[in-house]
Amino acid sequence: VQLVESGGGLVQPGGSLRLSCAASGFTFRSYVMSWYRQAPGKERELVASITTTGSITNYADSVKGRFSISRDNAKNTVYLQMNSLKPEDTAAYYCRAFSNTNRYWGQGTQVTVSS
Repeated sequence: VQLVESGGGLVQPGGSLRLSCAASGFTFRSYVMSWYRQAPGKERELVASITTTGSITNYADSVKGRFSISRDNAKNTVYLQMNSLKPEDTAAYYCRAFSNTNRYWGQGTQVTVSS
């Protein structure tokens, strides 16, 4: 089982980034997918989640209207489009796969928002 995040980096406030999480080793289409983030000294928090078919999405209040989660079950990949980035969005971002019986985490990708 692997979840490999990519797309992080350094961006100026107001900028955009698109994170990707490529999955392998399990039946991706059967798993709810989520993005979490963890800033230094803070607990890991849920950013966004998407159901197996992509029909329902949920967002933390802090990112509503700025971030968008999507998935491509044919490519076994989940995305997080991040717009209007703020310094407080700086964190390591992790994707998670969830089913009734299993939970998998990626290794994370760093997002730094700074001028």
